[in-house]
Amino acid sequence: MAEKVAKLGVEREKDFMYYVKDGEVWKVQRKQPGVPKGRPEKVADGGFQVDTNYIYFVDRDGDVARAKRAVGGQKRKKKAGAGRSKAASRRKPAAKKTAAKKKGGAKKAAAKRPAKKVAKKAANRAAKKPAKKPAKKKGRR
Repeated sequence: MAEKVAKLGVEREKDFMYYVKDGEVWKVQRKQPGVPKGRPEKVADGGFQVDTNYIYFVDRDGDVARAKRAVGGQKRKKKAGAGRSKAASRRKPAAKKTAAKKKGGAKKAAAKRPAKKVAKKAANRAAKKPAKKPAKKKGRR
């Protein structure tokens, strides 16, 4: 699947991550708890041109290899209704059910009023409160 691009024979260390950038091999220390972030270090110059259609990496032998880049992501499943014929999709709409009339009209109007009141109260509170004072520094005076 992968083809070798440059035979460098890079010696790999356990706690480092190796990567290819602009035709050069770099290494950086892996993240570990309590250890500060490591600085990248150039290991070798590959001397090859990088093609954007391929992913470049350092293989087990320490050589630079490349694999075809997966473009477009994973294939999606087809929807269940996609295979139906046009005749099946031209059905009559279902008859609407007539339900008994509920006393929900008053509830909807009541539900809207408190939201406005809450927003108005919050705005009034913000206007009335004085700005916070900066916290006092602890220590010598």
